[in-house]
Amino acid sequence: MTPAARISAAIEVLQDIAERRRPATDALKDWGLSRRFAGSKDRAAIASLVYDALRRKGSSGYAMASEAPRALVLGMLAGLRGLGVAEIAALCSGENHAPAPLSDDETALLTVFSTEGAPDWARADVPEWLWPSFRAGLGELAVAEGQALAARAPVDLRVNRLKADRNAVLKELAHLRPEAGAWSPDAVRFQPGPDGRGPSLQAEPGFFAGAFEIQDEGSQLVTLLAGARPGQSVIDLCAGAGGKTLALAALMADRGRISATDLDSRRLAPLHDRLARSGASIVEIRIPRSRGHEPFADIAGEADLVLVDAPCTGSGTWRRNPDAKWRVRPGALAERVKEQAQVLARAAKLVKPGGRIAYITCSVLPEENDDGVRAFLGRHPGFTSVAPIDVLKGAESDFSLLARFATSFGIQLTPRRTGTDGFYLACLRRGD
Repeated sequence: MTPAARISAAIEVLQDIAERRRPATDALKDWGLSRRFAGSKDRAAIASLVYDALRRKGSSGYAMASEAPRALVLGMLAGLRGLGVAEIAALCSGENHAPAPLSDDETALLTVFSTEGAPDWARADVPEWLWPSFRAGLGELAVAEGQALAARAPVDLRVNRLKADRNAVLKELAHLRPEAGAWSPDAVRFQPGPDGRGPSLQAEPGFFAGAFEIQDEGSQLVTLLAGARPGQSVIDLCAGAGGKTLALAALMADRGRISATDLDSRRLAPLHDRLARSGASIVEIRIPRSRGHEPFADIAGEADLVLVDAPCTGSGTWRRNPDAKWRVRPGALAERVKEQAQVLARAAKLVKPGGRIAYITCSVLPEENDDGVRAFLGRHPGFTSVAPIDVLKGAESDFSLLARFATSFGIQLTPRRTGTDGFYLACLRRGD
């Protein structure tokens, strides 16, 4: 396919997303299945165009005076990819599956392409209804924070301490130009290429050998700051596919006990193979028998640490899931807040006196973070908040610089602040 034909395809996929209100991955998959002539490079290039257009939907929509799929793609080509009006016009010839020629209005808007005078939510590429919450959580730099969340994300991996060390992995993957992570001592980073994609790390021998797992550095960092120690009893209450479970096992040097579960047992399926690859032996997976079943009833009140990677809107991962921010609705935010309160209440029954809950979200919205913790502390007077960086005082690394990102009850990571996804962590200690 020609570059112009790929642009036409991206417009078509965006039209499908808009009309059927479904995830971009589904629309892209269906497009590829119905057009077998498109090769893997074509599909990757089209996906990159679609995701880049969604990243800049707010700003492009303002600059082009329209949120129609064609306007979003044209605006993205100008605003994100830096193409001039003549270059864009050359791609829109209307010939050989290229988009139709630019209209006079499109030419004029692209010539002076600008977001000057745009409302803050549009400049930040944040849904308008979410802007008050986003602004409340991130303050005067909220526009810059939104723009950072609209950028392309790097690919990070976590070196598995049970099988490798970072220097060895950096050397093994030198052909892919890795960088040492800035915060986590186990993080290795790969910058996205011109197409927005990173290297295929899951095809590397080290991945199959269990030397590393794909995991954002922010996810690694909040797991590390949770403060699990070798020999402790830890519960991972919302384990999902097990990324933080595996990180905990490595941090604990495979000594102690980790019990992992998830309300949606289907999400736990990949964890079995990942555990086998990692070499961790201290993880027990407990499957809930029903929605109301508590699989840890027999060890209630015994855990040194309960990790709550709470269900949330995922606003901190918009770099990786740019379509998600335009699909979230007010009702979904309210539902997530309700679920977060429920899972924290469960955790409170499982942690032992003197133990801690590590409450984590991949969100930057205060309703899911400090507000939720404040409400929990009001309902559970036996708990107090502990600054996350205090949990690791005297540990292997100095995390004192993270104190700059402290909130009322926890710590907030963001792409702009820490170069990571947007993660929140609060540590809640149960009284003796």
